[in-house]
Amino acid sequence: MASRSLMVALLLAAVAATCARAQLHEKFYSESCPSVEDVVRREMVRALSLAPSLAGPLLRMHFHDCFVRGCDGSVLLDSANKTAEKDAQPNQTLRGFGFVERVKAAVEKACPDTVSCADVLALIARDAVWLVSTSRFRKCRHAVHVEGAEF
Repeated sequence: MASRSLMVALLLAAVAATCARAQLHEKFYSESCPSVEDVVRREMVRALSLAPSLAGPLLRMHFHDCFVRGCDGSVLLDSANKTAEKDAQPNQTLRGFGFVERVKAAVEKACPDTVSCADVLALIARDAVWLVSTSRFRKCRHAVHVEGAEF
């Protein structure tokens, strides 16, 4: 009986793990907003070419968003009574909110009501790390004026 219960528990765990993994997909927006990654990357190149020191704070913002209750974009929310996650003591030194708003606006212009704030923040953090950790960034920052520059 114990072995049967163990098998059922393992089976349920395997199904749960498969379902959880199935929720994440690298090309999630490939049909609903195929340009989202290009839009974010273009904005990142523009911003980091002017302020490369912004890469660290953007990654930190994503970490703080994910740390409390998962990566849900709640660190971006404002509240009238200062009880939002953004207002918590550790988050009061976060930087880059204005830039995130600009990227969100560009994404919203390209694909209205499609891409979540949490996903925009994750893409920003990913691109911040990638751009500053590759020699390609040094080449790209000189070609910011070129639309659709290859990375």
